[in-house]
Amino acid sequence: MAEFKQGAQVKLAQLPPFLKTADPMPMLRPADLLAVGEVGTLGDRRPGGYWVVKFERGSFLLEETYLTVAAEAE
Repeated sequence: MAEFKQGAQVKLAQLPPFLKTADPMPMLRPADLLAVGEVGTLGDRRPGGYWVVKFERGSFLLEETYLTVAAEAE
């Protein structure tokens, strides 16, 4: 598994069944807000093995299993 660091660019490798917002009071959102291959920026690490990932359509809590490191050229 890739080593993720805060501020790194990551790509969404697969869609989770739902998305959880990274708000102080998280909400569940439909997974179709994002597309596989979308690139986001890693924020901080949260309890439970989640990362905050900022995409164009918002910030979401995602597990590492749904992410891959984006290539430098992108």
